[in-house]
Amino acid sequence: MRMVRWMCNVKVKDRVPGKELRERLGTDDIILILQQNRLRWYGHVLRKEDTDWVQKCMEYEVEGSRPRGRPKRTWKQVVQKDCQVCNLNKEDAMEDADKDWMIIRTVGG
Repeated sequence: MRMVRWMCNVKVKDRVPGKELRERLGTDDIILILQQNRLRWYGHVLRKEDTDWVQKCMEYEVEGSRPRGRPKRTWKQVVQKDCQVCNLNKEDAMEDADKDWMIIRTVGG
């Protein structure tokens, strides 16, 4: 948001909402963009063959000591939450790359 404010020549003291600044520039929220990219990559990975190394990495768990505190979410957990938010299922991602991009685009923004 610092860059967006700089591009709009607005200071934090002006108290202009970030949503309004993004509308001025015609950009989407960064969280939405990251979510779209994760789901697009997920569809790409699902369309790979089961023997591909990327498919094997989805189920890989790192062994060793765990740090204190809340355990970190895995990539797969984050993608599953994104799918719930956008009402997508595995079959949507398996069909066609262009189609799932359009579904994500229309649901997200």
